[in-house]
Amino acid sequence: MKKLRENMDTWFNKLDMQWRTLPVQQQYNYLLYCFLGYLILTIAVILKVWYDTGKSNHSLVIEHIENPVVKKKESAGLWQDSL
Repeated sequence: MKKLRENMDTWFNKLDMQWRTLPVQQQYNYLLYCFLGYLILTIAVILKVWYDTGKSNHSLVIEHIENPVVKKKESAGLWQDSL
């Protein structure tokens, strides 16, 4: 577990150093692209939820819940009678 933690720390430090060596303008562009991707994804999810809720027929079907144990006993009883 210690070795995994050490490997992760060195990897994160390496990524941090690579990020710091980039020019500020390139860092800004990367952050802008990530934010725009997140914004587009968020808008797509909101539109999909809005579309799905507007499309629903607003009817709720209420049925009784059947116990699966009772079904098994009935089917087992049928087989026992045939023997």
